[in-house]
Amino acid sequence: MTILGWILIIALFVIGMAGAVYPILPGALAIYLAFFVYGWFFSFEPFGTGFWIVQTLIVVALFVADYVVGAWGVKKFGGSRYSVIGSTLGIITGAFFFPIGLIIGPFAGAFIGELLAGSAPRKAAKVSLGSLLGLLSSTFVKIILQIAMVILFFIWIGR
Repeated sequence: MTILGWILIIALFVIGMAGAVYPILPGALAIYLAFFVYGWFFSFEPFGTGFWIVQTLIVVALFVADYVVGAWGVKKFGGSRYSVIGSTLGIITGAFFFPIGLIIGPFAGAFIGELLAGSAPRKAAKVSLGSLLGLLSSTFVKIILQIAMVILFFIWIGR
């Protein structure tokens, strides 16, 4: 049972880290689930209230950062609500065409959204670049925070 427990935990960590880049995968939630798998297979004893508070705050921060940082990139470059929506739809549809779709999807979505808002193609291209920068920034933040979640897990169980 010990080997099965660790296989599941590591698999959830891998899925979680892949989810930082590939939005179809559950990302932080997979990592969070790995903590429960550890508890079910081994023990919840190493995890105190502090552990759950910190991990939950990181997960909440990840969800907020995922949306806010992406939208910030669009807004920073003068984008409208339409380009934020277009970028979000582009991320979702682009995920089906991994890996290139994850770059083209939000870029094209923001571009089309901005054109629908009545902007000139030049402005739409600028906003699309902002969308792409927001996505890359958001991905970077997710990777760092999810690595922190995993490191904290190992620190907590190693006490």
